[in-house]
Amino acid sequence: MTLAPNQTELLARARADLRMGVPVMLTRGARTVLVAAAETLSSGRLADMRTLGAPVLAITPRRADTLKARAYSDQVARIELPRDAGCDWVASVADPADDLTHPMKGPFRTVRGGNDTLEALSIALCKTARLLPATLVIDVSNAREIASQDNLTTISLDDAIVDDLSLSSVIHARLPLSVSDAGRLHIFRPNDGSEEHYAVEIGRPSRDEPVLARLHSACFTGDVLGSLKCDCGPQLHTALARMGEEGRGILLYLNQEGRGIGLANKMRAYSLQDQGFDTVEANHRLGFEDDERDFRIGSEILKSLGFSSVRLMTNNPRKVAMMEGAGIHVAERVPLKVGKGTHNADYLATKAAKSGHLL
Repeated sequence: MTLAPNQTELLARARADLRMGVPVMLTRGARTVLVAAAETLSSGRLADMRTLGAPVLAITPRRADTLKARAYSDQVARIELPRDAGCDWVASVADPADDLTHPMKGPFRTVRGGNDTLEALSIALCKTARLLPATLVIDVSNAREIASQDNLTTISLDDAIVDDLSLSSVIHARLPLSVSDAGRLHIFRPNDGSEEHYAVEIGRPSRDEPVLARLHSACFTGDVLGSLKCDCGPQLHTALARMGEEGRGILLYLNQEGRGIGLANKMRAYSLQDQGFDTVEANHRLGFEDDERDFRIGSEILKSLGFSSVRLMTNNPRKVAMMEGAGIHVAERVPLKVGKGTHNADYLATKAAKSGHLL
């Protein structure tokens, strides 16, 4: 029946469940596992999972490297839980907040061999839920019975969680701005249930020539609060001002806070930076890659608005490459070097040295 949720909808449900601390079932082929997010795990649910067998804590190779735990694949490290380990132990392994005050967390016994695909998929699911990338995983043989009894979301997966990048245009309306009376705001809703994204159109740019464009990732601290730790706020306002001066342009405001890790994890990264780590090192200690964003979302919005070519305002060559790979021609890269100050000089230097930004 069409009333039943499809896989995209089930994944959205699973993300919500994990955020609330509710376990989910993942199945692939003949194997089914029960998965709980390490960040939201409760002592009661941990005790219940132990009655089903011996769970493992799945973490990313990035986090495993920080902990000096052996990851026997490039997808995931699987740490055996000590018999007396509780939620505090799980949290201390998943969250690097106290790594420096309590550096000796091991020794760890990690699982070698076997299929770790579902563990890797569970971590990918936690990332899209904007949680720490760490999960408690246990194999179950009576999955159907447990899922029915406890009303758990069950998802059958292939080799990867396929991102649904499709969006629906919800509404657009005139929005006079300080940079231009001829402003218009478009709202786009992803079909995977994630946050909405916005397109700010200045004037009436032609669809037949490259449009001055900016892909801007949401930055609550910089865009709204005026944070001095990054250059996001000045980039946002400068980009809009330049479009206003030209009389036309398109700014895409993508809800991919903290380079795609979410505001809570971004604040965790800031806390680690206060301990002396740079922005890339902080992401790695949390278990994330340097940049978890997907700029193909921007290309989909541009196409839906009728644009095929842009003059892209960015210092990030990765944005140019991803736009070109997604079918949007970048006729020109327009530098956007603004916002440098004493509080973010090291941050910008790290972006240039480790992430290839042209600063």
